[in-house]
Amino acid sequence: MLNKNFWLYAIGRWISQVGWVIQDIAVPLYVLDKTGSGAIMSIFIIAELLPRLLVNPVAGVIGDRYNRKKLMVWLDIARGVLLFGVILFNLLYIQSLLAIQVIMSIMGAFFSAGISGMFPDLVKREELAQANSTLQSGGQIIRIAGPILGGIIYAFGGLRLAILINAISFFGSGLFEMLIEYQWGSRKISSLGEVWEDMLEGFKFIKNSKSLLILVSLGIVLNTLLNPIFVVILPYMSRVILGFSSVQFGSIQTAATIGALAGNLLIAGKLKESSENLLFKALFAQLICLLLLSVVVHPLVRLVAYPALLGIFMIGGFFNILVNVPLFTKLQKGVPNEVRARFFSAFETAIMATTPLGMAVIGPLLDIVDISALVATLVTLSLLASIYYYLNFRESVMNIGVETRGMIG
Repeated sequence: MLNKNFWLYAIGRWISQVGWVIQDIAVPLYVLDKTGSGAIMSIFIIAELLPRLLVNPVAGVIGDRYNRKKLMVWLDIARGVLLFGVILFNLLYIQSLLAIQVIMSIMGAFFSAGISGMFPDLVKREELAQANSTLQSGGQIIRIAGPILGGIIYAFGGLRLAILINAISFFGSGLFEMLIEYQWGSRKISSLGEVWEDMLEGFKFIKNSKSLLILVSLGIVLNTLLNPIFVVILPYMSRVILGFSSVQFGSIQTAATIGALAGNLLIAGKLKESSENLLFKALFAQLICLLLLSVVVHPLVRLVAYPALLGIFMIGGFFNILVNVPLFTKLQKGVPNEVRARFFSAFETAIMATTPLGMAVIGPLLDIVDISALVATLVTLSLLASIYYYLNFRESVMNIGVETRGMIG
């Protein structure tokens, strides 16, 4: 049974996620309504990603140096105050919103460093998989209902109401976080040199830990190869090649979320810690499922392309969770507390840095390479990489967390 600290944390996160999803729907609609420019919308996306990418290493140092609970609480309150200020001073001009986007991105980086360092300490080691899947289950329910709710709120109250709800959600989240019982001794930074030394120490830890480096590199390789399928290829395939409506395209994404929710519920309710043993099996199942995408656009299959895509992404979403939750749980178990925030900040930085690389390469190829061949190539490369890691490093990967527990005991 998950403890009180977990539920205080989870409820706080879910409250803030509701507000964030609503604002995340409203801001693009508002920007497009005001400017009609896709280029400006792209600038807003960059304004959210780039600052976080730049400050993540420093955020990791702060997350390991200072009280993580206080970091979370005060950053939630600060974000709530900032958004109330946007409403109070009517800062709804495009330039103002862009600046707010940058500030929120930076605050989010420091907040994430705090929670990534603290969360594994809130539950027992053997409950981490169950806790991760339970937390994600709530988030996925919010992602299913949130876009609809966000659209309704924007239609009736505009961006102002969406921002107000998000501001309130940050205060609600901070209130629950205040009640968490968590002790963490602060080590103040006396010079910029210490920040640099701490950052290097975090990267050295990753470099010197062979098993963790193997698992991180596998995650980065797969993310680089597979992320373009979801972000670039699926929209192009759905809208341009198959001519799906926006509702059909959205329902495919919803199907993936429903599959992921089913996977999380299975881990939370039944598999729990044993889900870690399924990592490679689930990975191969997911990749075989994605390989079916290469035949969906074939003329003989197009008549059933829509239900086929619904099925592929629902099953793929299910197996994706059976990969991601065990992978993340193993990392949480394997990384010592004192370097945890720096480790996960560095991991997130690597993922964020390589994701645009994959999309930048695949986007132009859509105009010159057959989409079936492109999908088949990306998935085949992912399969080959997974087979290589399985044959050479399976034992090292499966022992992550188990080794740490043995050393601690």
